Amino acid sequence: MSEKAPHSEGVNRDEQLTVVHVVRHGEVHNPDGVLYGRRPGYHLSDLGRKMADRVAEHLEKRDITHVVASPLERAQETADPIAQAHGLDLATDARLIEAANVFEGKTFGVGDGALRKPDNWKHLTNPFKPSWGEPYIEQVVRMMSAIDTARDAARGHEAVCVSHQLPIWILRSFVERRRLWHDPRKRQCTLASLTSFTYRGDRIVSVGYSEPARDLVPVHLLAGAKPVKGKAAKGQSKAFGA
Repeated sequence: MSEKAPHSEGVNRDEQLTVVHVVRHGEVHNPDGVLYGRRPGYHLSDLGRKMADRVAEHLEKRDITHVVASPLERAQETADPIAQAHGLDLATDARLIEAANVFEGKTFGVGDGALRKPDNWKHLTNPFKPSWGEPYIEQVVRMMSAIDTARDAARGHEAVCVSHQLPIWILRSFVERRRLWHDPRKRQCTLASLTSFTYRGDRIVSVGYSEPARDLVPVHLLAGAKPVKGKAAKGQSKAFGA
């Protein structure tokens, strides 16, 4: 991907390059380790704010002309320094929100929390839809619509959309023609990462991925990391519902 999208002057609309960076928010203050999902009141931690600042610094010299975020606080707080760095108003798009999940407000993990309660097992019958939350295809539809709108707002330049891990990963999987059901531990969408879609005209021609705040992300939250349990897990941040 080029360092900057070319300016649109004198370029046919169908040939214009536009880049939409879809950013996952920074770390959230979540000492109880609940799956917060769409619940209000979950803000960035101090570390999460450092991640947001790092992303803003990373994008400071980019040709950003539009910044939009999910309505949830953690996304707004991640997007705000990016918008400020470019002198832009921060827009809100509900289509960028976290995926709905029946386990919101509960602890959720293999061998502990909600999975140990038989009343919850009925929600785990179909991992392909999935049965416990918003269907993957519905996430694709709203996320594609949201980034297409951002593309139109920044035509010939670059846009930033701040969203959440699962919708971003499902969007990328769809664009790259992978199956939508997957192992959550293997999502390449770490905290404060950028999944960047380059459009030529109205068509996505490439997808890029970068982690400008990787050195700030706790090791156990990186893609493919094994969950930490017991005493070793105490005091470590969690990203449930991220």
